[in-house]
Amino acid sequence: SIRFQMAMETEMVVVLDDFTPPGASEKEARESVERTYRWAERSKKEFEKVCNEKQLSKEKRPYLLGVVQGDRHVRLRRESAQGLVSLGFDGLGYGGWPVMDNGEFDYEIATILAEETPKGYFLYGLGVGKPEDIVGCVKLGFNIFDCVLPTRDARHKRLYVFDGDEGFDYHYYVPKEKDLISGEPISEGCDCLLCKNYSKGYLTHLFKIKDASAWRLATIHNLRFYSTLMERLRNN
Repeated sequence: SIRFQMAMETEMVVVLDDFTPPGASEKEARESVERTYRWAERSKKEFEKVCNEKQLSKEKRPYLLGVVQGDRHVRLRRESAQGLVSLGFDGLGYGGWPVMDNGEFDYEIATILAEETPKGYFLYGLGVGKPEDIVGCVKLGFNIFDCVLPTRDARHKRLYVFDGDEGFDYHYYVPKEKDLISGEPISEGCDCLLCKNYSKGYLTHLFKIKDASAWRLATIHNLRFYSTLMERLRNN
């Protein structure tokens, strides 16, 4: 895993971890945490080995991130974070499933990660993607996120639209039959390819005839929404 990522010359390398399944017993979660630590230890050594082979200075080598596991077990989450910090990384990732059974984001575990992360570390929200959850995690100190939501929602005709020019509130726009005659853009304040050049009516028409451009344009719009969200968070 490390050698593959290094061969790709990525700016950030994430160590291999053992995903703790949702609802894992404490015994299962501990085994996952211990395995994750062992893999992180081996990954760190391999990372240093490749850096030496490539003669990469500390300034030119990519960031290396460990991944915290432990499911909902608070004590194990702290142990996992503390163990990874002892190995020495540039940041930590929120591993495992971040959503609780009721569908809400687990801020308790996210807070624990923030508390156990040394100053100067990156905090990576693996799989954290809802705009409101990203905003909440940034307030805790998280820096980096990844999720399939923007593209998945685009494929299901769900487009994100900000409710204002400055804030973080938003709503979903879903093209409907009545929108076929609309000449308005999806969002007046968006500068993406879709909003600057095409109307609600045109996008609705593309979805109706199942033209691949519909999914492409919707995806471009949602990705621009997320980049705007991050710009607002950085400037907030």
